[in-house]
Amino acid sequence: MTPPHLLALEEWRERVRGDRRVPHFDPLDGGDRARLLLLLETPGPGGAGPRYVSRDNPTGTARNLIRFLDNAGIARADTVIWNAVPWIVHADGARNRALRVGEIREGLTWLPPLLALLPRLGVVVLSGSVAARADAVVAQARPGVHILAMPHPSPTFVCTSPDVPRRIAATLTQAARLLAR
Repeated sequence: MTPPHLLALEEWRERVRGDRRVPHFDPLDGGDRARLLLLLETPGPGGAGPRYVSRDNPTGTARNLIRFLDNAGIARADTVIWNAVPWIVHADGARNRALRVGEIREGLTWLPPLLALLPRLGVVVLSGSVAARADAVVAQARPGVHILAMPHPSPTFVCTSPDVPRRIAATLTQAARLLAR
């Protein structure tokens, strides 16, 4: 049974899904009551069975998200995590691959209807270079919402330079300040 705070989001997800594999929203996050949307790039390959876009996934990215969000003091109930390209593009058993321009373009067309389902939204954090392409889409669909950009929290990026974790932490601290207003 879908929790009430996810009903509209999961109905939207079904429309996006079609014949693609699109993970579910995390029922432990804020759902349609979220004040912060954390937009990542695309779901990782993962295994079979129900999939969720969640900080609880067994990945380095998820572990980093937990740490950075907790350190910034951002309440889980205030967040919803999603992806600029919301479907799994990787073949079963394959490793991550770069997204194609057409996939990114199509993924971003689904963003305005999602934003419309988040009435309390005050901050959108674009995480990584693919998500950063959503800047103009978010600005047009939701004028007045604060848009912040940060590096992707994948261990691949976080470990490239000591500056990357500092930039992620600074961005999420700024998001927490905006939410506290």
